[in-house]
Amino acid sequence: MEKRLLLGDEAIALGAIHAGLSGVYAYPGTPSTEITEFIQSNAKEIRSRWCTNEKTAMEAALGMSFAGKRALVCMKHVGMNVCADAFVNSAITGVNGGIVVLAADDPSMHSSQNEQDSRFYAKFAMVPALEPSNQQEAYDMMASAFNLSEALREPVVLRIVTRLAHSRAAVTVGNQKPQNPLNVSNERWVLLPGIARKRYADLISKQPAMLEASETSIYNKTEHGDESKKLGIIACGIGYNYVKEAIGDKANILKISQYPLPVEAIKKLASENEAILVVEDGQPVVEEQVAGILGAGYPVKGRLTGDLPRQGELNPDSVAKALGLPYGPVFEPAKNLAGRPPQLCQGCGHRDVYTALNQVAAEYPDHRIFGDIGCYTLGALPPFQALASCVDMGASITMAKGAADAGLFPSIAVIGDSTFTHSGMTGLLDAVNDKSNITVIISDNLTTGMTGGQDSAGTSKYEAICLGLGVEPEHLHVVVPLPKNMPEITRILREEIEYNGVSVIIPRRECIQTAARHARERRIKNEEEKK
Repeated sequence: MEKRLLLGDEAIALGAIHAGLSGVYAYPGTPSTEITEFIQSNAKEIRSRWCTNEKTAMEAALGMSFAGKRALVCMKHVGMNVCADAFVNSAITGVNGGIVVLAADDPSMHSSQNEQDSRFYAKFAMVPALEPSNQQEAYDMMASAFNLSEALREPVVLRIVTRLAHSRAAVTVGNQKPQNPLNVSNERWVLLPGIARKRYADLISKQPAMLEASETSIYNKTEHGDESKKLGIIACGIGYNYVKEAIGDKANILKISQYPLPVEAIKKLASENEAILVVEDGQPVVEEQVAGILGAGYPVKGRLTGDLPRQGELNPDSVAKALGLPYGPVFEPAKNLAGRPPQLCQGCGHRDVYTALNQVAAEYPDHRIFGDIGCYTLGALPPFQALASCVDMGASITMAKGAADAGLFPSIAVIGDSTFTHSGMTGLLDAVNDKSNITVIISDNLTTGMTGGQDSAGTSKYEAICLGLGVEPEHLHVVVPLPKNMPEITRILREEIEYNGVSVIIPRRECIQTAARHARERRIKNEEEKK
């Protein structure tokens, strides 16, 4: 046994490695990215290449499970929407080797477009979920989650939040367990309706076992510290830390870190107290269920009642306020400081793309530019203010198509290279099939830039992909986004906007961050070779 200082993400990764992991399947997304990166750097024997999107990741993990091995699927919360078809159906097929689906939620939307709570997905699919309250539990839970998955023969969700993912603590770690041997399933995971109905009945029949696992889980525990018994507290995941910091040991607390909810433990806490406060980071998932379990006559407080903030991250101060305790001062922002919104890096190729695009688009009073998810989304902010929309991964092309269908001209889409292969290719195929009058900009910086420079699935393949989808060769252009090339880029933009059909322009220049890193790596390699 040894102690290591680890991020929550790193604790999860190391816990998975030590649990006998054979493969991690993921698409980069904050705050989950560091999990896969840690495995890539520290366990070369484990399959760990980035996937094209979260759906392909979930399906590949199912394949590894079918062969009897343990697989981890990692994504941020909105990635659960992308993999939902495969994830929900995996509860019907069941698993062979253990599968843990890591969903990293982002309360307060530090780097996300919503505050969606992934515990809903676990409940929706009727599978167990674990929610660590600290880095030690994050490490320990990986082995527990894989064991539970194989015992129930179902996938298990492990849900974390940004503050746990990106904070460090000392973690006691153990030894690495060997990987499962190859043990290919003898069952057929064929979800024809007749088979699926039987599988669904099997899933229903497992619910009592899942509930029993929660009722007896070491991660769900009751603490007694308030003899007045006026208020019981249900603290979920990281919320347990906020409660302990706010009130210490002077409370009756039911800590919940394993789902489905331990119903008997909740009823017992309610019977011993006059009211219950539910502390959970995210949406009021547990508060709603507890109110249903205890009935309308029992007072349940939390986010829905306004005792805790309805949105954003919780913290010890917000919990102390809900408990009627003194809480820290709220500092007003200094009035003499100007706002500093994020901007594209100086020297970034996306800057030259927007410079050219704004110059040409200004010639068309009714133009709209539809954006997408990536660092180039910053083109919506000053100084460019170019984008009219940014909704979800891949939406730029299909929104541009729909707007063109409605009669908008010109209708322009801007999408990044990694986002294009993640979710944009199908939209481009729709546009080609419909001969939509749109211009598509695939801004290719040769990496997944927003999340730190991970490999992009389509690098060196984008022209072939576009041609394969039916884009006409004469309306597919590759340009180098540099100031000296501005006359050529603006000329091509004007010509392709005027073309009545699908045009694709690929501005290609390496991200300056990864270019600098690659230059350093080459320099170090050259110096080592000289020695």
